[in-house]
Amino acid sequence: MKSKVDILREKIEEGKSGGGKDRNDKQHEKGKLTARERITLLMDPGSFEEIGALVLHRTKDFGMEDQQFYGDGVITGYGTVNGKLVYVFAQDFTVFGGALSETHAEKICKIMDLAMKTGAPMIGLNDSGGARIQEGVRSLGGYADIFYRNVWSSGVIPQISAIMGPCAGGAVYSPAMTDFTLMVEGTSYMFVTGPNVVKTVTNEEVSSEELGGASTHSTKSGVTHLTSANDMECIAQIKKLLSYLPQNCEDITPKDPYTPADETRDVLEKILPASIHQPYDIRDVIKGICDADTFFEIHKDFAENIVVGFARLAGRSIGIVANQPMSLAGVLDINSSKKGARFTRFCDCFNIPLLVLVDVPGFLPGTDQEWNGIITNGAKLLYALSEATVPRVTVIIRKAYGGAYDVMNSKHIGADMNFAWPTAEIAVMGAKGASEIIFKKEIAEAADPAKKLAEKEAEYAEKFATPYLAAERGFIDEVIEPGETRKKLIKTFAILENKVAKRSRKKHGNIPL
Repeated sequence: MKSKVDILREKIEEGKSGGGKDRNDKQHEKGKLTARERITLLMDPGSFEEIGALVLHRTKDFGMEDQQFYGDGVITGYGTVNGKLVYVFAQDFTVFGGALSETHAEKICKIMDLAMKTGAPMIGLNDSGGARIQEGVRSLGGYADIFYRNVWSSGVIPQISAIMGPCAGGAVYSPAMTDFTLMVEGTSYMFVTGPNVVKTVTNEEVSSEELGGASTHSTKSGVTHLTSANDMECIAQIKKLLSYLPQNCEDITPKDPYTPADETRDVLEKILPASIHQPYDIRDVIKGICDADTFFEIHKDFAENIVVGFARLAGRSIGIVANQPMSLAGVLDINSSKKGARFTRFCDCFNIPLLVLVDVPGFLPGTDQEWNGIITNGAKLLYALSEATVPRVTVIIRKAYGGAYDVMNSKHIGADMNFAWPTAEIAVMGAKGASEIIFKKEIAEAADPAKKLAEKEAEYAEKFATPYLAAERGFIDEVIEPGETRKKLIKTFAILENKVAKRSRKKHGNIPL
């Protein structure tokens, strides 16, 4: 005869299997891993410690008292990733569709509180059909309890959300308030209202994938920062992302072992095209500056006219914000400003030094931009960089025109060190546009206006569109050869490593949201 302990152990194991083998098999048929498989992949072998394995829901209505699974549809606990402590919850879709109940939420809140107390990253593996309907307002209250902790954890510990199945309704707001959101192509989706509600209200026919799939949110809305082909790749991305991040806001930036060598990079001398109107890929500049194979791009497919991501420079983790001439000539617009601002603020929260690479012709003109708030949205990037107290270094590669010169981490908004390549053009506008205004009368009266314009354009470029005028005023600290950029940046970030910045006492600023 089985003892009570043996019976309890069997029930726990049944709960650990996600509500039964048949349900797990169906999970695999969809190309998805189970909640426990995901945790096993994420954590260092043998390091995971589960908390709340015996928790059961308290609902007695709608026949729920006869449907009890230990853990109540979510696995919570802690362990290590690459040797560092992290906390994790993984929703189990095989138990009530991963629906959030009062006790389900309590488990998540408990683990979030522990993450805050011990100063370690919080990772959520989301796979849920939403609030558990049978519990009514209790499940809604559970979501709010989680949201509240997301807000108070923000800027204290890194928060990462992986969407590995459905995430709909109010459930989407927790991932939206975390630092990074990852999605799996084909098996995950996020939306506030689903396709059926959309059809009823607006008569639009749209699938779940079109409305809120990984591709939609990585390219159109910018909700998700990284996408992956499957669950295993998604877990690998989380582990890679964590390798660049400190444990909390009081921790120092991670540094890999590095042996100094010849830091000159001749490849940087050959990247810029002969014509200033010809594009090039800023990623080639980034690769030439950073340690080999360390650039980890974030938000790659959204607002492609700006590139953001993490990299290592002499082993030290840094954040990079760079204009991308390959897309819209690298102009700043609404989406790129928001993308750059969000990334900048994350780096500032967690003591990650910032490198800003500039090749910007200005802000994107047009009624669409103006009517949709390029003024307040452009100000977000300006505000974020002005507010940042981490080491901030700028390199002007080619163009730095107009207000965009100011916004892109200029000396005037508190950048610590500003360099420029000899090819840099720092001016109110391009030579052609400026010449048409300044020399308008001379050009109009000339026998050959086109020839006169070309002459005046060359004259303006020689006098004003160079980095040396800015260097004379101290707005540029040094004009450097491209091949020396990496060497210069390694030394610069080294001297800024112990930077201390004091700000006026206040509750918080009011960034133009």
